[in-house]
Amino acid sequence: MDTSATPALVCSARGCAAPAQWALRWNNPRLHDATRRKTWLACPEHRVTLGDFLNARGFLREVAPTAESPTLDS
Repeated sequence: MDTSATPALVCSARGCAAPAQWALRWNNPRLHDATRRKTWLACPEHRVTLGDFLNARGFLREVAPTAESPTLDS
């Protein structure tokens, strides 16, 4: 078994184990400075609901395919 392989990116939605294809980059302006970004991962099915949750709170900053998310670079 190859343990050096990069772990699969998995959706952040509760109970979901689907592969993530989207990175939802966000921050809470009450807790984080303006340049800090946290990342939730989303599969196509949960991309809208996770994004709506963050957007309703004013936290969502950007959505990008996981391959283009700078917070996921190794």
